[in-house]
Amino acid sequence: MYLALALHNHQPVGNFGWVFQEAYDGAYLPMLECLERHPKIRLALHYTGPLRDWLNDNQPEFLPRLRTLAGRGQIEIMTGSYYEAVLASLMDVDKVGQIKKLTAAVKADFDYDATGLWLAERIWEPHLAASLSEAGIEYTIVDDTHFKAVGYRDRDLLGYYVTEEQGKTLKIFGTSMALRYSIPWKPVKDTIEWLREQAEMDDMTGQYAGKARVAVMGDDGEKFGMWPGTYQSIWIEGWMDQFFEAIEENADWLETIPPGDAARELPGLGRTYLPTSSYDEMGEWAMPPDEAQELHQLKQQLNNEGKTSITKYMRGGLWRNFMVKYPEVNQLHKKALWVSRKAHAMPAGKRKDDALDHLWAGQCNCGYWHGVFGGVYLFHIREADYRHLIMAENAADGVGGDAGKSFARVEIADFDHDGLGDVVITTDRQNLVVDPDQGGGLVEWDFRAAGYNLLNVVARRREGYHQTLLEATAAGMLVTPGMEEVNGAPKSIHSEIVRAREPGLNEKLIYDWHPRTSLLDHFPGKDVGLESFYRANYEELGDFVNQPYSFTASEAAGGGALVTLRREGKVWQGATQRPVTVEKRLRIDPGSDRMLVDYEITAGDGKALATRFGVELNWGLAGGNDAHTSVTIGSQRFSLGEIGENDDVTETTIASDLWGIEIVTRTDRAATLWRFPLETVSASEGGFERNYQGTTMMLWWPINIIAKGRWRVAFEFALKYSQR
Repeated sequence: MYLALALHNHQPVGNFGWVFQEAYDGAYLPMLECLERHPKIRLALHYTGPLRDWLNDNQPEFLPRLRTLAGRGQIEIMTGSYYEAVLASLMDVDKVGQIKKLTAAVKADFDYDATGLWLAERIWEPHLAASLSEAGIEYTIVDDTHFKAVGYRDRDLLGYYVTEEQGKTLKIFGTSMALRYSIPWKPVKDTIEWLREQAEMDDMTGQYAGKARVAVMGDDGEKFGMWPGTYQSIWIEGWMDQFFEAIEENADWLETIPPGDAARELPGLGRTYLPTSSYDEMGEWAMPPDEAQELHQLKQQLNNEGKTSITKYMRGGLWRNFMVKYPEVNQLHKKALWVSRKAHAMPAGKRKDDALDHLWAGQCNCGYWHGVFGGVYLFHIREADYRHLIMAENAADGVGGDAGKSFARVEIADFDHDGLGDVVITTDRQNLVVDPDQGGGLVEWDFRAAGYNLLNVVARRREGYHQTLLEATAAGMLVTPGMEEVNGAPKSIHSEIVRAREPGLNEKLIYDWHPRTSLLDHFPGKDVGLESFYRANYEELGDFVNQPYSFTASEAAGGGALVTLRREGKVWQGATQRPVTVEKRLRIDPGSDRMLVDYEITAGDGKALATRFGVELNWGLAGGNDAHTSVTIGSQRFSLGEIGENDDVTETTIASDLWGIEIVTRTDRAATLWRFPLETVSASEGGFERNYQGTTMMLWWPINIIAKGRWRVAFEFALKYSQR
């Protein structure tokens, strides 16, 4: 009986240095030291590119110590996508490029030819076999969930199978859920007993005749010391040493083997074709909130009733659905596709190599989905992905540094791939994307000198797990820091106590009914105030916010980019709907850090119109909820994390000390300003937590249009950057 272990170690692009250090101290270094104490234990290790880079810069003695273990055949080093991208979501050329980059790094670090691939989040699609084979991969590891979806049983998965795509073959192991749930959570003897059961299992079909049995467990290295409570049990109390000692004591029937050795030296179990899948929980997380919660509860109920013969066939959604569930994820993903086409069109050379490296860093998967971990809800992770994509596009467009002349281009393209045209403005100083079918809103605004998307915002939306928070709060059994976990605390269907990082999070469960983009046009009712607008529970008299606008895009006089957006909509007045036209014109000139926006409103029936009109802006700057970023209005300075109202506003200045960015907004009419932070409540391994996602500012005016008249307001946005 063989046991093949593979430990995946990863920290995402843009993560905080202290998190890298905490993971190193709590998980990566102790595991290395433990392997040094147990030279007979052989397994596979995978280190992603961001973690490798950090180790080289901050712990230069670590990789040479690993090289010693690799040199004596104790460990296998796996490859993968360098920046831990979800390979299925990339263009084929980027799939192969990311893999070859990490494979080359493994060769440089360990003088080792890596042939096994760690598949990010075990997200498998059948077409991957061809790209992986092209990149020199012999095998990969997925979950047993993938196999069970097409009828395999646990007893069928003690080894690898072979699949193919377009005649290119790949070996696939299925990691055992039983092992993942017992290592390191259960007593060591339970895991050894389970392995003995597999070794002694009757081979009723002759499947293993003349073949060794290989039990496989591939899982995150961080759970061995970094996950809550694990450092104490694994390293202080010695679970891992005890486990390795137990394997050594049972060497007469149990032997560890790196999966690469098993793939090369042992015969396979046959042919397989697996469906699009990931691990079981990912399928739930990718679904809409109601359905995700319903599926989760139904599976728990059936499992508790012992009906696993049913639940093994129950599957959730697929990873790509995160691009439906979160429009912000789709925008980031389509930005990556847009930049990829540009970068690969560059002539060969160092500039292209640098652009591709930034592109691949911007594909790091953690900002593209959400489950138990923060994912898309973590501002700094999205921020880093955008920064690298913008830097790649700067290189592809030849801007920045001592680059060439100023320019401004405007084009109509289906940027977000929804089948409808978008407007893309590209200048040597700024990149902007306008989505006409969603309120004519500005959905991306890249300040190229700073490498920053100023609209990096996530809207507040309901998640299925919010119901758990509400129920625990209502029962008075939510555990927050400083509280004792009383014996009478109710158990969830997971037999876990519900935790939150702070009290009162139920009051922060606010859900937006439209995307939080910019230049969105509102006609709020006369009784609408700041509080109701903040809570997204107010009377909207117009049909403009999330409805389609017609548009034209052209070059303006002097070479600038000019976009005109227009909607002939309706505004309620009492029981009557009045025809109202909103037209907004955007202009950006070459070499300029300014954008000019002119609004014009007319009543379509030619009669007088009295109402309120507002323009919503959403800003996504890191540190908006602390002292690093602020907004100055007149002589007063406020945090972007504050809720507030200001009158007679003609100029605001947002300043980021972290990034050296300044955004000045001027209007030629004094307005009332409403401002508030967008804060989401998301699940994390440490409990429910509140996350800052951006700041909403709405400038609004009472407008009175005389018969056959017009109402106008002009905006000027000016950007400044001082490199930090």
